[in-house]
Order: sequence, then C-alpha cells, then structure tokens
Amino acid sequence: MLSILSFDGSLLPQEVASRYAAFLLAAQQADGGFPGRRGKSDLYYTGFALRGLALVGRLDSEVAAHAAGFLGGQVGRPMSGADFFSLATSAMLLERATGSDVFAAAGRDRRQEVREFFAPFRRPDGGYAKTQRGASSTYQTFLVVWCKQLAGAEPDEPGPITRFIRNRQRPDGGFAEIDAMRHGGTNPTAAAVALLGGLDAPEDAADSARAAAKFIAGMQTGEGGLRANARIPVADLLSTFTGLVALAALDSSAAVDSAAARKFVLSLEQPAGGFRAGAWDQEADVEYTFYGLGSLAMLSGAEP
Repeated sequence: MLSILSFDGSLLPQEVASRYAAFLLAAQQADGGFPGRRGKSDLYYTGFALRGLALVGRLDSEVAAHAAGFLGGQVGRPMSGADFFSLATSAMLLERATGSDVFAAAGRDRRQEVREFFAPFRRPDGGYAKTQRGASSTYQTFLVVWCKQLAGAEPDEPGPITRFIRNRQRPDGGFAEIDAMRHGGTNPTAAAVALLGGLDAPEDAADSARAAAKFIAGMQTGEGGLRANARIPVADLLSTFTGLVALAALDSSAAVDSAAARKFVLSLEQPAGGFRAGAWDQEADVEYTFYGLGSLAMLSGAEP
C-alpha cells in the first residue's frame, strides 16, 4: 500500500530538503494549519504540508504540536470524505512523530471514527464513493482502504474490493476512475495498482500488472512528465508522481525515461521554493510541493 512513510527523504540533497522545508514551514498559519494558495487553514492542504515536512525530515515536535491544535479543533465537525481522510492520516502522522493522539485528546476513538465515517460511502459493488450519494470511485476506494490500514481499523473483506477494482481495468491497460469511463487514467491506475498489491490477487494478476505498467509508461510526454490520460496533451506533477509510484510498485521503473522525468520535475521548481502543477501553472503550493519532493526522491538516481 502506498504510504507517505515509504519514500526515503534522505535521498534528497540537503540543500533541496532545507529549501523546501523552509517553504512549507513558512506556510503554517497561526492556528497551526496550512492553507492552499489563498485563504485560511484547510484540512486538505494541511495533510500535504505535514507529509512534505515528514519527507524532508523537518516535522519536529514544535511544528507537530502546533498542527495538532488545528487538527484537534476539527475532530467531530461535519466535513467531506477528502477532508476526513486528511484529518485522519495527518493525525496518525503526528502520532508517529510525537506520540500524541489527536482523536483521543478530543475524546474520540480513532478506529471507530474512521470505521463509522466511511461506512455510508460504501457501495454494493465493493467500492467507496466520494460522496454519500455518489458512484464508486477507484481513487476514493484506495484512500479509504489506506486510511483504515493506517488507523488500525478492521479492514474490509478483500474479495469484493478486488473484484471491483479488476472490473475497472480497460482494454488500454489502465484503470478508470468511474464505471462510465471507457479509458484508463494515470491516477486511478496508480490507485488500483496500490490496492491490488495489498489484496489477494487473481491468477492473471501478472498480465494485468504488465498491461498497467505499459499504460502508465505510455503517459510520458515529450516534456518528460506523465499526463493524466491519453486525451490530455500536457504532463502534470500529480500524474508524474502517482505514475512513478505505481511503476516502482510494479518493478517497472525502467519503462519510463527517468532522466527526462526528473528534468520535468525540476522545471517546475520555483526559485523561492515550492513546486507548480505544470508548465501552465504560475504559482506553487504545499500540495504540489509534496508531489515534487516525492518525485525527486524516487528519481534520485536519474540525471537530468
């Protein structure tokens, strides 16, 4: 299962780690949270900032305690599935860093909160939706399974999820985000690879994996990065990151030009720190900075 703790931040040059730690730390607000490009502290972006700091080894006790104050104030409030995922995984990251339990401090049991929050999002086909009335999402299913695993909550029966994910693979080798889509996408394919890698695999898993690796490799553009799907002409940092993670999980990292990918990632660095989403973007934020740092860590052996 894809984990924020599986990337070796020590592979990043010290000056790179220090520069981006400074960028992330400067974004922390008075309430302990982190914002997007505009506005106040946000659970979604706080999660990415904390993961980025953990990756570069700068999630110290002072920063963590400050962030815990923000997270603790959000426990029990109504929120979207994406925000709850960020709250839960951020709380568990802080627990690893400091030993403090944000949920327990708010009088809540973490495992029970995770289990009960996501229950209404489960669908009869075995997947999870992004909203309580939505259709099953490949990526959301991955996030829920990952969150339950990190929280130590009782896992779902693997069979239905495996069948659900397998039914999302398309003739092009990729996996679709929703059932109505006829073509695969880089991000849902990466989610499917992570899920199938942690569940009971079917007998033809090797063929499925080869097809998925070929699909992801085919998403690399002349820019060096990976695009979200075959109908989008430009690469982006999110798709590059998730594609690299999936290829590594499939032992197929050599299927892409790693030097070109690293050159693409470096082209999105901002002089003052932070990463942009793509060549069209003009501003960095904490989310894409995490993707950039994660990508550089995975491409540490490649020369631009």
